[in-house]
Amino acid sequence: MESTYKLLDEAVESLRQRGFGKPRIALILGSGLGGLAGSFQEAVAVDYRDIPGFPPATIPGHAGRLVWGKLQGVDAVAMQGRFHYYEGHSQRQIAFALWTMRSLGAEILIVTNAAGGINPDFRVGDLMLIADHINMTGDNPLIGPNPDRFGPRFPDMSRAYTPELRELALEAATGLKLNLQQGVYLSVTGPCFETPAEIQSFRRLGADAVGMSTVPEVITAVHAGMKVLGISCITNMAAGLGAEKLDHQEVIDVTKKVQSNFQALVTEIIALIGRRIPQ
Repeated sequence: MESTYKLLDEAVESLRQRGFGKPRIALILGSGLGGLAGSFQEAVAVDYRDIPGFPPATIPGHAGRLVWGKLQGVDAVAMQGRFHYYEGHSQRQIAFALWTMRSLGAEILIVTNAAGGINPDFRVGDLMLIADHINMTGDNPLIGPNPDRFGPRFPDMSRAYTPELRELALEAATGLKLNLQQGVYLSVTGPCFETPAEIQSFRRLGADAVGMSTVPEVITAVHAGMKVLGISCITNMAAGLGAEKLDHQEVIDVTKKVQSNFQALVTEIIALIGRRIPQ
């Protein structure tokens, strides 16, 4: 881990020199959802390729920048786009970005994603509050030497998605008159969309939505002692549940349609965190 810690310290120092302060909240903005960072005040943005240890973003809809600033008066750092296992990054490399934001000072993670709906009561364009997850990637970012700087060898995942933050999210949705679904997110490796038989099996396991991200970051954040909130945008009904052929452009198109509601929800959640949760 010593080489990882050295590179991590270099990343943090590089960002400090560029004007990054100490964030309270870290955000990971998934496919088509990066526009929220445009609402930051006093913003400073750095391309991933200019941060030690960060690979460039390669997925359409991911700007590939780390942004620092204030949102609703709360200091925050946001990833405009994330790293995926299917891009060839190890889950340790995915964890590195989260460790960087934690090392900057972030105590709360708000993670967003685009997901396929499995629950038949869901509709395209719904937002889903993640209550729990199922890791079907066959991997874990904590495999290997334990990063003792951040947390214990065997972290408890029984309350991975912080109940207090979920309550604030529901309150925010009510105030905005948004219908916020709740459910279990199941993570696969990608990059191919799932088969109808796989979706049927995932539903039997208790999954309400499926995607190709989020779980590695959440495991890393929980291990590092962060509070976590997760929200999915249901961009399509999963294989076998709709008539349409699945493609990534559909994901981008749907997130564009719902981004105003999505951004309003996350903004209001951050405002409530600033007022309700002491530092």
